[in-house]
Amino acid sequence: MSGLLEPGAHRADGLVDDHALLGAMRTVEIAWLRALAATGVLDAGDAERVAERVATADLDADTLARDAEGAGNPVVPLVKALRAAVGDDALAGLLHRGLTSQDVLDTALVLVARQALDRVGTELRAAAEHLAALASRHRDDVMPGRTLTQYAVPVTFGLTAAQWLAGVLDASDAVQAVRRGLPVQCGGAAGTLALVSEFAPDPVAVARAFAAELGLRWPGLPWHTRRRPITDLGDALVGVCDALGVVATDVTLLGRPEIGEVREGTAPGRGGSSTMPHKQNPVLSVLVRSAALQAPPLGAQLHGAAAQAVDQRPDGAWHAEWPALRRLLTLTVTAASQAAELVSGLRVDVSALRAHADGAADLLLAERGRPGAPAEYLGVAGHFVDSVLDRYRSTTDHD
Repeated sequence: MSGLLEPGAHRADGLVDDHALLGAMRTVEIAWLRALAATGVLDAGDAERVAERVATADLDADTLARDAEGAGNPVVPLVKALRAAVGDDALAGLLHRGLTSQDVLDTALVLVARQALDRVGTELRAAAEHLAALASRHRDDVMPGRTLTQYAVPVTFGLTAAQWLAGVLDASDAVQAVRRGLPVQCGGAAGTLALVSEFAPDPVAVARAFAAELGLRWPGLPWHTRRRPITDLGDALVGVCDALGVVATDVTLLGRPEIGEVREGTAPGRGGSSTMPHKQNPVLSVLVRSAALQAPPLGAQLHGAAAQAVDQRPDGAWHAEWPALRRLLTLTVTAASQAAELVSGLRVDVSALRAHADGAADLLLAERGRPGAPAEYLGVAGHFVDSVLDRYRSTTDHD
């Protein structure tokens, strides 16, 4: 994929592409060998000899991708290639023994997702820092409140930024919760660990050791056809795009020339038009909005696949998850990075805020029933800003 129709996707380079997935699958196979050794099932020296050859095997992602069609997934050709790289038939037979393709691919996708979630978390923290600064700086700067596109009552830009911040903090909390709960997949051919039971006195101990090797959670049993770990992950990612989409949409609306209350920061080569030299388009906001529009259907696809995860191995529903999850991870990493940059350079025109509020005072104070200054009718807006900032500070204190 060239990325020509995915502006900004380079921000996620190396996180969720084929090479990242291939590296994660190697990691899974090595972790299984070490789990067998840690539980006394496999000689530690043999395990490390195989692990070293797996780690250094020369693999071609394009070839594996083509060969994946023959088995319906990339694990089968991967294991074949890795066994060939091990060379010694006796040692090669130790590789992957007791696992099934879904164990490897599900766990590898979880590892890839963990890396992406860590990046998203970093970008959300950066965005939150800039939003907190905006909320604090503009705590008392009055602007028109708008509901259903029309003037409502006065608000402050500080409250607007605080609401954006609260959304980002909510999304960050969800990301961290999902990240902490990411599970290993380990069940064998049909979720019974039957083959492992043939050579290990305690198959569950091996599964626990496997999870420990990877820094993942052992969920108590396989989840081949219970796809809640994937849908929870998808929901967290969609939630990030939702929260960032609100910020981006507000910026595009408030930045229209006839409003002009905010504008994106400038950067060399960004925002220009191919034909109109006067234009400075809010490109980051547009791209974040695009991600927010694309993300929910991808999350829905994960839920649709989860509802069709039949028998002990889904016949197509599992396969339908892969492209949706990868696209959703890429979108969210990209949007989080773009949004952090967007809010870091956001320019607020305080004079425009005040002029619009004063000019529409009669409308903004209609609920009050008497004339006055918009700044006199703000309710507890300042208190709300302070409470969100307190939440933000408590979050940063624990980092």
